Amino acid sequence: MRLAEIHIHPLKSCRSNLVSSALVEAMGLQHDRRWMLVSDREGFLTGRQYPRMVLITASMDDRGVTFDAPGMDSLRVEIADLRERQGVTVWQSGEFSAQVGSDEADFWFSDFLGANCRLVYTGADSTRRTRRDPEVPVSFADGYPVLLIGTASLDELNGRLVQPVSMRHFRPNLVVETSVPFIEDSWRHIRIGGVVFENLKPCSRCLFTTVDPDTATPAADRQPLETLNNYRRTEDGTMFGVNLVARSLGRLQLGDAVELV
Repeated sequence: MRLAEIHIHPLKSCRSNLVSSALVEAMGLQHDRRWMLVSDREGFLTGRQYPRMVLITASMDDRGVTFDAPGMDSLRVEIADLRERQGVTVWQSGEFSAQVGSDEADFWFSDFLGANCRLVYTGADSTRRTRRDPEVPVSFADGYPVLLIGTASLDELNGRLVQPVSMRHFRPNLVVETSVPFIEDSWRHIRIGGVVFENLKPCSRCLFTTVDPDTATPAADRQPLETLNNYRRTEDGTMFGVNLVARSLGRLQLGDAVELV
């Protein structure tokens, strides 16, 4: 098995960046889901409520991030300029502290989405932790640092669909070439290149999977979620992909060997 794709989403729910290599940190892939939008009324915002978020591109580096979106001028935000902090939450993780962006950023995102919102950032000093391992820090990801999906799982799903979907519908970090559908569910520990990961739990899916990543249009027939509900539904939700934590650090490269440990 080989590592086939690496995706980084600097802003939670934004368009993914397909990269050839990535540094694995304790919080997950470097730069992944370090930025998020929040509002006083709705809490944290995602593409579930605002599908147009998938049209936002974010290019992050060690100094900050550049955002682009259709019809908008580029927006640059420097991490060094972030002075204020506020409490935020992601699902049931409990409140933790995040750095606040700028008035310019807030106006930019509010204008594009048509909703009052604020940009926030979390770095290496985040106090948020995963539910299953309180020693593991996590960014603004839904619950765990890294999401992995096998190619055979998507192939099997697409064989059941009238209109096939792309891997980008499911927003993974890592895609592994596999020959058996959902074989990743059974993995406990794997090594990708020189980095060891532990599989903590399968990933429960929601309506966000029905949003077309290229057009931001939710599928009227609620696909592919409706099909997944028919054969991947459990007491804990409809599962597709697995949530990982890194048990060692290092750099991943496309083509890295993937092996069970």
